Formats: sequence, C-alpha cells, structure tokens
Amino acid sequence: MYENENQSFDNREQDYHYTNTPEQQAPTRPRKKNTSAARIAKKAGAIALSAVLFGGVASGTFLGVNYAAGYRNNASTAASSESASASSQTTSSSSGLLKATTPVSTGSTASSGSLDVSSVAESVMPSIVSITNKSVQEVQNYFSMFGYGGQAQEVESTSVGSGIIIGKNDTELLIVTNNHVVEGADTLSASFIDNSVYEATIKGTDSDNDLAVIAVPLSSISDDTMSQIAVAAVGDSDSLKVGEQVVAIGNALGYGQSVTTGIVSATDRTLSSSDSDDSNALISSTVTTKETPTYIQTDAAINPGNSGGALVNMKGEVIGINSAKLASTEVEGMGYAIPITRVSSIIEELMNETTRTKVADSQKSSIGIAGITVDSNINAAYGIPAGVYVASVTPGSGAEAAGIRKGDVITKFDGKTVSTIQELKEKLQYYAAGEAVSITVQSPGEGGIYTEKELTITLSSAQSSEESQSTDNTQAAPEKGNGTHKAMG
Repeated sequence: MYENENQSFDNREQDYHYTNTPEQQAPTRPRKKNTSAARIAKKAGAIALSAVLFGGVASGTFLGVNYAAGYRNNASTAASSESASASSQTTSSSSGLLKATTPVSTGSTASSGSLDVSSVAESVMPSIVSITNKSVQEVQNYFSMFGYGGQAQEVESTSVGSGIIIGKNDTELLIVTNNHVVEGADTLSASFIDNSVYEATIKGTDSDNDLAVIAVPLSSISDDTMSQIAVAAVGDSDSLKVGEQVVAIGNALGYGQSVTTGIVSATDRTLSSSDSDDSNALISSTVTTKETPTYIQTDAAINPGNSGGALVNMKGEVIGINSAKLASTEVEGMGYAIPITRVSSIIEELMNETTRTKVADSQKSSIGIAGITVDSNINAAYGIPAGVYVASVTPGSGAEAAGIRKGDVITKFDGKTVSTIQELKEKLQYYAAGEAVSITVQSPGEGGIYTEKELTITLSSAQSSEESQSTDNTQAAPEKGNGTHKAMG
C-alpha cells in the first residue's frame, strides 16, 4: 500500500511594481547642452538601472520556480510551511472556496478495504465449512394427478450450504449456519478445508432468526484435519460503514468454497419472504423495531450454497452470516447477511444446548394431535396466531392429558418457535416417547381473544395418523366472528 504524502505547493503571488516616475522638473536656470561625457554617463546609468531591474525579476522568478517544485532550503522549511498554511487558510476563507477533504489515515485506509482480498481469504478459509443436507421427501405419484390414485413415493433429495466454525467444547466442534440449510435433514455432513467429510448433528435451531448450530464430535476428526481448521474471528457488525469493503466466502452452487468481494450497500435492511431459502426475498425500507430482524445489504455475489457462509471485513473478522439473495430479472447485486453482533447471544444459547440425535423407530414419539399450519392467509382471514392449529386431539394421548384442546394453536415446542406442522414433526424425531416436554399454546377465548399457556406434556408413542398436515388448509380453519372453531369441508 502506498501512501500519498500531502505536500503543500503554495503559489505565492509576487507583485513587481514598475513605477514610471515623472521627469524631474527643470531647474530655473537654463539647461546647458549635454556634453559628450554627460551623454556617456547617462547611458551608463540607464544600463545599470536596467541590469538591477532585470536581475531582480530573474531572481524572483528563479526562487518562485524552485519553491513550487519543492526545492526549499532545509533551514527555512518549517517556517515556510507554517507561513504557507496560514496563508492558504486565509485565502480559502476569504475567497469562499470549499473546505479541503480530510486526508485518509493509514488505519482507516486498511479498514476501508485497501488490503489484499487474497490475504483475507487465506486467513478465513480454514474456518469455513461446506454442509450437505440429505433428506427423504414424499412425492406425489404421477398418476394421482389425473385421478387414478396411487401412493406417494419417497425420493432422496440433497441440498448444500455453508457454515462457520464458531467454537468448540470438550467433545464437539461447533458450526453456525442458517436454519434453512439444515432444515428437514435426515443426515448432515460437514466438509472442511482439507476436503475431509464428517457426519454432523443438529445442536440447536432458531427458525425466527434463521440460525442453527451443528456439531461434529471431536473424537471423529483426524489430527491432520484439526491442524488445518480454525475457529473464526468475530468482528463488530455495529461498527460497519456504508461503502466499506467486505468479502463473502461460501460453498456457492455446491462447487466448493469460493470468494466474492464487494461493499456494504446498507446496514439496516428488513426482509420478508414466502420461501424458506429466501430466494425471492423482498426488501423493505420501513422503520424497524427491536423485534424486527435487520440485515446487512451487500453487492458481493451471494448465490445458492453461500447460505450460512461468512461475510467478513478486511481484517478477516466475521461480521455477518450470509442468508439471502434478492433474485429477480430486474435486480442485480443485492445480497443480505445476518449481522453477527445482533445474533451473538442467540448463537451462544444454541451452542450451549444439549445435542440431540434422532431416536430409533421403536422410540418415536407424538403429541397426540392432528394439526394444520396456520399460514398468512388463515392468519389474515381469521386473526389466529401463526403456528400449528389443533384440528383434533387423540383420546388418551399426552396432548389430552396436558389439557390441549381442539382450536388451540401450538406456537412453541421445548422453548423453540414452531411455525409449521412439518417443523413440529421434525422436532419430534429427536424426542423419545415418554419424555416430558414444555409446549406453548395460544387458546381462544370469548370474542376471539387468545391467551398464551405453557403446558408440560408427556409424549405419546407415535402413530402414523398423528401430526399429519391436511392437504387443504381450509379444513381446519376457524369460523369467523367468534372464538369457536369448526372443521370445514
């Protein structure tokens, strides 16, 4: 990096006054005719005067050129600089010129992105992880689309994302990523900088903030891999400035780690999206509150697979978790990252949760309800809270014993927000039958007013007919106008 020294080149105006003096008045006595000696003396005087004037002009010009070129006498440099500075300030204020821009210091130059991006990438790469999510999904039979029936088929799907090594405890290496990267996973694997792949498990999730922490047992990681990976350095996203250079690193399109660079376009953006992967995220510039998640907007390219990866500053510090991209034919260069400072306490909580693994088929559990997702349409039409609407309660189940009623809306399971019936089913895969779990429900009362209750339920043994989502979202919709509910068909 080269710094430009500010050298003042002050153009001093030197005024040369050439005064034409009037001829001397003639004496009262009559002039005598000039003699030859007088004429010679007069010419010599004129020549001498011209020489003096010419020498003065030449000397002034020579000194002016040397001064402007920076060749100044060392002994008088300081005094001349102070004098020139004072003169310059006086001239600026008196002439009304714009104030000079404050020079960029070395420290702020480094933070504004003048460092080498390759050095930043080399520093951060050991802490970036590629994540592969494999899940089995039910796909509708082709012939059933034409009314010929047929059973749904199970198809294995694979999705990819990124993660950041955020810490470790006595037994696990901890990796933070987006919730939508690990959502619905039957198996998770993490690939490190040396291309070694290890099985990972979900430690904790927060769907509201699209965050998750996954864990890889330290006992399964080889010494060679441990010597090449590193825990990421975390920066302060609150100190980001618009225009500051940033670098995004992640597993773009599943091809492996790649690096893109850009600037911070904005530091306080809100998003809304109808898709879990935020591929069609909408940007909002409305006034935000403490409860409204805000994002860092950047023009660094963020593509599918970058989700969960790192947005870092030019010091190599993680200041954001890449989360979303505004995908549209009319829009380019708009990606979003979760500010690390905003979610640091949430990540710490997820890191300290108990790591759970999926239970065996013989231990699978259920709540004992049939429910349906309360989407935005039902919420707008009936004013009921978002969550899982209880369409029916299985007699003799844990739900009935805990006091859950038809018409209640389940909003939290074991302290974690539940938005869909599918999300509830996924959480139940990690809890065995007979285990006691807290559940938060919203119960309707008079005038359609909902009251929040926290209940403790002993999970029942799973049955195939339970926790199934209705194909038609209107089947379990509440009746308008009062606090009662009915099944509609």
